[in-house]
Amino acid sequence: MADDRLTKKALIAKAEKPSADAMALHPFYKGKIEVVPKCCIRDLDDFAIWYTPGVAAPCKAIHNDPDEVLRHTAKSNLIAVVSDGTRVLGLGNIGPAAGLPVMEGKAILFKYLGGVDALPLCIDAENAADIIRFVKQIQPTFGGINLEDIEKPKCFEVLDTLREQARIPVWHDDQQGTAAVTLAGLINAVKIVGKPLDKIRIGMLGVGASNQRIAIMLAKAGVDPSLTYMCDSRGIVYQGREDLKNDPYKAYLADITNAEQRTGGPAEAFEGTDVMIALSKPGPDTVKPEWIKSMNKDAIVFVCANPIPEIWPWEAKEAGARIVATGRSDFANQVNNSLGFPGIFRGTLDVMATTITDEMCIAAARELAKVAEDKGLRDDYLLPTMDEWEVFPREAVAVGQKAIEQGVAQLKLTPEQAFENADAMIKRARAEMKMRQERGFVPLPK
Repeated sequence: MADDRLTKKALIAKAEKPSADAMALHPFYKGKIEVVPKCCIRDLDDFAIWYTPGVAAPCKAIHNDPDEVLRHTAKSNLIAVVSDGTRVLGLGNIGPAAGLPVMEGKAILFKYLGGVDALPLCIDAENAADIIRFVKQIQPTFGGINLEDIEKPKCFEVLDTLREQARIPVWHDDQQGTAAVTLAGLINAVKIVGKPLDKIRIGMLGVGASNQRIAIMLAKAGVDPSLTYMCDSRGIVYQGREDLKNDPYKAYLADITNAEQRTGGPAEAFEGTDVMIALSKPGPDTVKPEWIKSMNKDAIVFVCANPIPEIWPWEAKEAGARIVATGRSDFANQVNNSLGFPGIFRGTLDVMATTITDEMCIAAARELAKVAEDKGLRDDYLLPTMDEWEVFPREAVAVGQKAIEQGVAQLKLTPEQAFENADAMIKRARAEMKMRQERGFVPLPK
C-alpha cells in the first residue's frame, strides 16, 4: 500500500511539472512565435523586388485575377487562429489576452507538425456576430480559419454561419478537431476489445461543443446514436426534457440519442455501457470510480478534460477500465487535437479546398487510426504520438482526396503528389526549427 501511494504521488508530480516549466519558460522566450522572412534578401536592392516599385506588378496581377493571390502571397499556406477567449482549455472565460499563450502554442503546432503558417488573433468580441464579421473581414489575407476556445452556444452559430458564408475553409477545432481524433481513438479501441463499432453503447459526460460534435460525427462514421447516452449538469439528455426547448442543438441530440429514454444522472448514463467519453469539468474527481465499475467488461474510458482529466488514469484502471485515454501527452493514449488539425489543414490547403466537411474529418480519423494499427495496437497504444511525424502527411493525403471526391477542392492532386507536397512542407518546417536552435537563433534554456 505504501508503494502504491508513492507511485501515485510521483505520477501526480509528473502531471503537475509542465505547468511549473511553463511559468519559467514563457517569460524566458517572451512569447512563442516571431515573423521571419522566407524570401531571399541578398542586399538592399532586393527590396525593390519585395516592396516598391517591383511589388506593383503582382498587385496588378491579383487585381486582374483574384486567384493570383495564391501564387504571389503567403495566403495559400497561412491561417488565422481566432479566439475571443471565452472558453480557454478548462479555464473558462478568461478573456482574449489570457488566451493568447494558448493560441501562440496552437500556431507553433501548426507549423512544426503540419508545415502550416498560423497567426494567433485574439479579439475583443461582444457576440457571435462580431466574430463572424471579423472573420469575413480578414478573408483576403488568410487561406483558412481555425476557430478556437469560443464558448457555447456562440461557437455553434459562428461555425455554422461561416461554413455557409465564408469564401475560405473555416473550422472549429474544439468541435471538429476533437471529434476527429476521438473517432480515431475509438475505432482502434473497439478493435482491441473486439466489439463492433455499430453495436457499442456509449455514455458521454458533458454536452458542450466537443461532445455535441463528437456524437454527430460518430453517428456519421457508423456508431448507432440510439445507443448513446449524453449527460450534462442537469442529467441525461432525453426527448421532452423541459429545459431543451430553448436549446435546439441539445434538442436535436435528444431526438437521435437515448432511444430507451433513460433519465437520471451520470450513474444511470454509464450503467451497462461499453465506452465513456468525458469532456467536462477538469478533475481529478469529476468521474467517480463507481460509474466505471457499472460499465460492461473491457470498458473503454476517454477522460479528456484539460488540464487535468476527469479521473486519474490509474484510478480508472483500478475501477475496472481496460483502456484509458486522456488529452495529455504525459500519459499513454493521448487523444489530443494536435494529432488532427495540422494534417487536416495541410491537406485542405494543398488542394485549396473551400471548406472542411465532416467527411474530410472522418477520412483523417480513419487514416490516423490506420497509422497506429500499422505499428501494432495495444491497450496503451491507440493512436500515434506527435513524434511519429508520418501521420501528418498521411492525414493530409486522406483529407485532400476526400475533398476532391466531394467536389470542394480547387486543385486536383494524385495521392502521390499530395504526399510529396505535404512531406516536403513538414520536413522543411522541422529542419528550419532544428537549424535555428543549433545556430543559437532560438536559445535553449539552461
